[in-house]
Amino acid sequence: MDAVTLEIMHGKLLATVDEMGMVLARTSMSPVIYEVLDFACGICDAEGDLVAQANGLTLFTGTFAAQVRFIIEKHGARMQPGDAFITNDPFQGGTHCCDMAVIKPLFHERQRIGFAITVAHWLDVGGAVAGSLPADASEVFQEGLRLPGIRLCQDGTLLEDVRDIIAANSRLPQMALGDLNAELAAVNIAERRLTELVDRYGLDGLQSAFAEILNHGEQQARQAVAALPDGVYEAEDWIDGDGVTDDRIPVRVRVRIEGETITADFDGCAPARGGPINCTRGALQSAVKSVFKALVGPQEPSNEGWFRPVRIEIPDGTVFSAVSPSPIGWYYEGAAQASELVWKALAPIAPDRFSAGSYMSLCATYICGRDKAGDMFVHIEPQHGGWGATPERDGASGLIAITDGDTCNLSVELLEAKYPLRISRYGFNTEEGPGAGRHRGGFGLVREYEVLTDDAFTYASFGRSVERPWGADGGQPGSRNHLTISRNGESLRTARTPHEALTRGDRVAIVTGGGGGWGDPADRSDDEIAADIADGLLTEDQAREVYGR
Repeated sequence: MDAVTLEIMHGKLLATVDEMGMVLARTSMSPVIYEVLDFACGICDAEGDLVAQANGLTLFTGTFAAQVRFIIEKHGARMQPGDAFITNDPFQGGTHCCDMAVIKPLFHERQRIGFAITVAHWLDVGGAVAGSLPADASEVFQEGLRLPGIRLCQDGTLLEDVRDIIAANSRLPQMALGDLNAELAAVNIAERRLTELVDRYGLDGLQSAFAEILNHGEQQARQAVAALPDGVYEAEDWIDGDGVTDDRIPVRVRVRIEGETITADFDGCAPARGGPINCTRGALQSAVKSVFKALVGPQEPSNEGWFRPVRIEIPDGTVFSAVSPSPIGWYYEGAAQASELVWKALAPIAPDRFSAGSYMSLCATYICGRDKAGDMFVHIEPQHGGWGATPERDGASGLIAITDGDTCNLSVELLEAKYPLRISRYGFNTEEGPGAGRHRGGFGLVREYEVLTDDAFTYASFGRSVERPWGADGGQPGSRNHLTISRNGESLRTARTPHEALTRGDRVAIVTGGGGGWGDPADRSDDEIAADIADGLLTEDQAREVYGR
C-alpha cells in the first residue's frame, strides 16, 4: 500500500474512534461518562489486535485486545452480522465489574473483518453498596453483576432478557440502560465507518492497512527500545493496606532490557489480598503498557503493534495477578502501584520522559444517598494531584494520575446542579506541599464537599497514604493523600473507609499529595523560591524550614 493511501485510511480510523467517543459522551446518562470521560473506544482487527483507539482512560489501553480475544475464543464461528456482546469479567481481560465492555464484530459479506469496542464505567452494577465498589469487599461476588462475554444483540436487536437482567441488578436501572444504549450507538457508528472504508478501498485494502499500522507501531517501538541501554532495572514499593487491614504490602519489579525487547518481571510481589486493591492480569498489562508507551512514543496513536516488544512475567495469585474469587473493585489502586513501579525503575535511564514519584492514587471517593425527592444518587469522580519533578522543571500540579489518561473531575457547576452537594473549597494543597528539590514536585489539591441532604454516606480507598511519593537525585519525597470528614467541630482523618454516615452540613475533604522533588533542595534558586512565595504556594516560614532561606 502506498504511503498516502495508508495515511488517509489511518486518519479515517482515528477519526472513527474519536467519533465513537463523541457519540458515547453525548448520549450517555452518567456524569462519570459524559463529564469525567471514564471510557475508551477502539477498533480491532479480525484477530483482536487493537489498531485504533481514542484518547481516553489510559488503563483501558491494554484490555481491548484481551477482551476481544475472550469473545473470539468463546463465540468463534457462531458470531453473525448484527451480533453484539457484553463483558465486564475482570478475570477475562477486564478491570472491575463497573467497567462494562460492549463489543461488536464487524462483517463484510459475512466475513468478519474486525471489531468495535467501547468500555465505560457504569455508576452501579449491584453488589454490597451503592456504586458497587465496597472498600472492604472480601470476594468479587460483593462487587456486583458479572456478565462473562454474553450475547447482547442478535440480528441487530437488543435481547430483552439481557436488558432485564441488567436493569434488575442495578440501583440506577435507567442510568445503566441509558449508558448501555450509548455504548451500542458508539459501536454501531464504527460499523458504518468501516463499511465506508471497505466500499472505497476494498477488503484487501482494509486488511493491508491494519497490518501496516501494526507493523509500523512495532517497528517504532523496537527502535526506541534498542536505543536504551541493556540492563536490569529494579524498583520496590509498598501498598498502604488493602481496605480490610492496614498491613503494608510489599511489591517489586525487575525490568530487563535486552536488544529490542523489554520485560517487566513482577515475581516476588505479595500474594493477592483479602481486600479489593488487587488487580487482574488485564489491568496489570494496561499499567505496564501505559508506562511503556510513555517511554517509546507518548505522542503517537496507540495500537497493539507498539506493545509487541513487551513481555510481562508474573505468577498467578499475586496482588497484581489476582484470580477468582479475589476482590478487585479498587483495582486501579493496585494497577497504579504497578505502573509507578515500572516508572520508578526506568526513571534513571529516561529522565527526559519520567519524573520523580507522583501522588499516584486516583483517590476515588463515593458520596451516595437520597436527594430531596427521595431518589438515590451516586457520585464518583477521580481526583487530581501532584506529579514529580524532572531534571529540567518543577512537577505538574493538579494533574490526573497516569493510569487515568484524559479523565477529568466534574465541573463545580454541573456537580452542584446534579447532586445535593456544594463545593466549599477547591485549590492547591499548600499545607502539605510537594517534595523540595532543585526542582520541586507539583502541588496536590484540596476539594471539599458540603453535604446538603440528611441521608448520605461516603466510602473511599486511597493509596500513597503512608508511603510518600519518592524523590530523585537528592530530591525530597512528596506528601500523602488523605480524606477528612468534618462535623460539629470535629474531624476524622482517614484514607480507607468502608462506610461513614453523613448528614446535612457535614464536609468531606479530599486532599491529594504533592509529587517528589528532583535534585538537592540547596540548589534551588532564590528567584524560584520567591516566585512560589509570591504565588501563595509557599510561606516564608516554610521556605526557611525547607530551603534554609
